[in-house]
Amino acid sequence: MLNFTEKTKQSFNIVADHLLALLKKDEAANVNLHAEESLFVRFNANKVRQNTHVEQRSLTLTLQKDGKTANINFSITGEIDEDKQRVEFWLDQARQECALLPADPYQVAIVNNGTSDSTFKGSLLKDEEVIKAITTPATGADFAGLYCAGPIISANKNSAGQSHWFATENFFVDYSLYMGEKAVKSIYAGTHWDQKQFEANIAQSKNQLSLMDRPKKVLQPGAYRTYLAPGAVAELASMFSWGALSFNAYKQGGSALMKLADKEKSLSPLFSVRENYAMGLTHRYNSLGELAPETLKLISNGQLDSYVISSRSAKEYGVEGNAGDSHEGPRAMEILPGSLKKDDILKELGTGLYLSNLHYLNWSDRLNARITGMTRYACFWVENGEIVAPIADLRFDESLFDCLGENLLAVTDFQEVDPMVSTYESRALGGKKVPGMLIKDFKFTL
Repeated sequence: MLNFTEKTKQSFNIVADHLLALLKKDEAANVNLHAEESLFVRFNANKVRQNTHVEQRSLTLTLQKDGKTANINFSITGEIDEDKQRVEFWLDQARQECALLPADPYQVAIVNNGTSDSTFKGSLLKDEEVIKAITTPATGADFAGLYCAGPIISANKNSAGQSHWFATENFFVDYSLYMGEKAVKSIYAGTHWDQKQFEANIAQSKNQLSLMDRPKKVLQPGAYRTYLAPGAVAELASMFSWGALSFNAYKQGGSALMKLADKEKSLSPLFSVRENYAMGLTHRYNSLGELAPETLKLISNGQLDSYVISSRSAKEYGVEGNAGDSHEGPRAMEILPGSLKKDDILKELGTGLYLSNLHYLNWSDRLNARITGMTRYACFWVENGEIVAPIADLRFDESLFDCLGENLLAVTDFQEVDPMVSTYESRALGGKKVPGMLIKDFKFTL
C-alpha cells in the first residue's frame, strides 16, 4: 500500500500531465502542488486541548494565453478521476479569466528549467508516542504549545517539460512555559526526533522560568550593551524579508538597504548573510520552477553582494535574475557564525541586557533601516557576567546600520535553526539559521 508521499507523487504526475495535455497550441501553463499530511496536537496546562489530523492538497495553475496571465488556486483530493475533472473545470475558468485580462507587459515565458527530485525521510514520533514524549519532560510546568509533524510536499510541472519534486518529513514543538503572567518561549524542531535533546530544551526553559520568578528590574530608556540570543536575532532577521533584500523594492525606492546598495552606508565586517538551500529547509526551485543557486551570497562582511531578483524584475529592469520568487525575499536565509563561544556570552556581555526574544517588529523609518519592536519572554538584566533579574518589557527603536554596523561587537560561533511554523491554510516550508549577537548601545525608547 502506498504511503501519503508515494500516492501524492503518483496522482500529481497523472493529473498534472492530464491538464497539460488539454492545452491548446497558443497556451502555456505552469502547475504547482502543495500537499501535507499533518498531526496537530495543542497543549494547555501540560494537557491535550486538541488532537487533529489534516490531509490536504492544493494546485496553483498559471495559464499564459495571448500575452495574458491568469493564476488560480484550488484544492484537489488525491483521487485521480475526481482530480482530472477538477483540473478540467479550473482550466476552463483560467481561459475565461485570460479573456478578460489586459496584456501582461512583464510576463515571464514558461520554459523548461530542468528537473529535480528530492525526498527527505525523517524519523518522527509515532502518533501514539507524542503525548507522553512531550508532557513527561514538562511535568510540573504550565506547558502550552503546538506539536505539528508529518510529510510536506511541493511539486511543479509545466507545458515545456519541466518537472520538480520535493518532499520532506519534519516536526516542530512551538511552546511556552508559564508562571502566571511570566513566560518563557522556545521551539524544538527538526527532521529526526531526539527525546534527550527535547528534554534538554525543556530543562533550559524551566531554568529560565525560575529566573523569571525574581522581582522585575525596571530600566530607563537609553542605550544598553545587549546580547541578542538566536531567537531574538531570528526576529530581527525576519525584517530582511519585508522588502529589504528585494531588487524590485530597491528600484521602486522602498528597500531598507538602499543606502547599503548605493555605498552610502555599510554594515559590520562581522555580518554576512546568504541563501543556503543545502540546509534542507525548503526546495531550491521557485514558483516558476527556476532553480536557485544552492548558495547565494547576499551580504558579505558588511557589503551587499546581491539582492534577491525574480525573473519578472529581471525583465522589467534589464538585469540578470537569480531565481528569486515573486516576493523577492530570502527563503533559506543563513546568517554566518562568528567566534563568540556560548560559555563566554555572559562574561563578554558584562553588564547589560540578555534578550531571548523580540516581537511586534516593524519599520519605523524604512529608508534608514530603522526598526521598532518589543522585548518579550525571557529577557534579563545582567551585572558583571551574572543574571540578576528579569526586566520589565522595553520598546526599542534601532537602525540596522548601527546595531549590525559599528555597534556589532561579536557573533556567536554557534547557530540555531528557526523554522517556519506558520500553519495558516497549510504548513509552511522554509526558515532561517542564525547565531547570537553582542551589540553595544542598543537603543530603547520606552
